[in-house]
Amino acid sequence: MHSVGLILYPGFQVIGLSMSATFEVANIVTRQPIYEITLVSEHGGLVMTSAGFGVDTHAFDDRRFDTLLVLGDNVVRPASPGLIAYLRQSSAATRRIGSICTGSAALAEAGLLDGRRATTHWQHAPDLQKSYPKIKVDEDRIFVNDGPIWTAAGMSACVDLSLALVENDLGAGITRLVSRQLVLYHRRAGGQSQFSVMQDLDPKSDRVQAALTYARQHLKTDLSVGTLADVAHLSPRQFSRVFLAETGKSPAKAIENLRLESARMMMEAGHHSIDVVATEIGFGDPERMRRAFIRAYGQPPQVFMKTLRA
Repeated sequence: MHSVGLILYPGFQVIGLSMSATFEVANIVTRQPIYEITLVSEHGGLVMTSAGFGVDTHAFDDRRFDTLLVLGDNVVRPASPGLIAYLRQSSAATRRIGSICTGSAALAEAGLLDGRRATTHWQHAPDLQKSYPKIKVDEDRIFVNDGPIWTAAGMSACVDLSLALVENDLGAGITRLVSRQLVLYHRRAGGQSQFSVMQDLDPKSDRVQAALTYARQHLKTDLSVGTLADVAHLSPRQFSRVFLAETGKSPAKAIENLRLESARMMMEAGHHSIDVVATEIGFGDPERMRRAFIRAYGQPPQVFMKTLRA
């Protein structure tokens, strides 16, 4: 049995508790009590959440956990001396130790992130890097695994991290079953950006939204303004004008960004060559994708892929 300890403190983000559903569903789909979840805090008893209700916890003691995770907060608060001492003491006897969102600051203060890669919520990443220069902060990652240390971005990224932990224990097949049971459309990889192109575009009308959804589902095909205008039931001229007004980008630039995001996801999965990615995503040829990568990221896809493999 894998014992999982979730470390709580006053004001912790209530969304972090959703990780427990991942471990619960893993028990359900395997029909085995693989995970045992324990909520712990420095003093035990009722701990108030960010949403204003309390959760009962066990006090820190000498029990050992297979996995120990510090939950996040909506703001960065100094970790108590008791929490720092508990993390330092537990790290030697815990197979995996990690954090969600601002919980990374507690790990950093305990010295557990020195010389390692880590991430946190994008809003707090610059401060984490400035306060703890010995850490290599990947501020645009869903989660990062560096040896026994696992750190995740904020909010919903806690579910991605818990799924990654289940995959680390039970394999990809079980994790897909767990994701399906959780009604998750897509499990985000750790290297995936905390931002999404669709969120940045944020179209206001159903017509532009429909065109973007069509584009995302048909990246390999010709996505001319005429094609997208037909989906939106507008003339090409009207569509271009409305699209720019609602998203701040031309249709061509938006499609390029969607293709870049999908190309990154395929490369992060590590199963395809650059030539295959370029074809499947609709760039047509590797040279066109190379130019788009340099415009967007300042480096060609070959360097990006080499960094991923490293």
